[in-house]
Amino acid sequence: MKLSFSVSCAFALLMVSSSAFSPYYRPQLLTQTTATLVGASYEAPSDYDRDDLEPTKKEVSVTYDDDDEEIRDALKRELLLLSSVTSRGEYASSEERDIVIDIVTQLEALNPTVDPASNCVGEWDLCLSSTQFFRSSPFFQTIRVAVNNRDMAENGFDIHDRATSASRVGRVRQMITDTELISEVELEVGMMPGFPLMMKGTVVTKASLKICGPELWETEILTTEVKGSNLPILNQIMDDMQLSLPVGDVYNGILGDIPVVPMKTFYVDEGIRITRDVDDNFFVFSRA
Repeated sequence: MKLSFSVSCAFALLMVSSSAFSPYYRPQLLTQTTATLVGASYEAPSDYDRDDLEPTKKEVSVTYDDDDEEIRDALKRELLLLSSVTSRGEYASSEERDIVIDIVTQLEALNPTVDPASNCVGEWDLCLSSTQFFRSSPFFQTIRVAVNNRDMAENGFDIHDRATSASRVGRVRQMITDTELISEVELEVGMMPGFPLMMKGTVVTKASLKICGPELWETEILTTEVKGSNLPILNQIMDDMQLSLPVGDVYNGILGDIPVVPMKTFYVDEGIRITRDVDDNFFVFSRA
């Protein structure tokens, strides 16, 4: 009963998000082959406990060899080229998907930074993803953990994706400090089917951030709001009312606590960051 109630509440929050501004993305590109990174028999955890991370499967590696630096630079150039020609991976072919996964895996093995989770402060733009773009946001990562069931969460995200097929994701940005993560997702949503009228806005989600290991963050969602609408009237209303949904308080009131979301960064340097979620989906960010 408790699981069913928490699932209902989580997906109620998801639908609130989709009714405001929701990203458009076809989830066909890289998700089919990411399991090869840790073996075909791997199953991601359906819930999160720090003791369940199984670090023996994947750990941070650090290399300083001069030859490795040349290899890293070549891999990053190819990765950013693929990001450009496939629209952040959205239109990648099967062959391109395999190449991206191979490059990401190699870069993680050639990580040049000690304690990468502690060296991510700054502004970052999403340039490639192995899953829907919107799932880089703490809002949807929190839903994933709160639902506590991978298959159910995937189905919910897929329904959300299809229900918002008239929408388009623009720039996806993260601002990171030692204690906070701010996610900004620019979105365009069709007002009415058949009419070329689009509502634009930026969904801003804030989460607290705690560094818990060489690669590990634990985040807890705080608030979500919509800013910067292209409709002057709506923009003025939102600015005047200062609408901000206290999502963390909602979770705390319903579930008794705020879901803790683990995110792992296995590669970071002066220009690129590769972060994975609880289901091992990866998000490649370039420094803004």
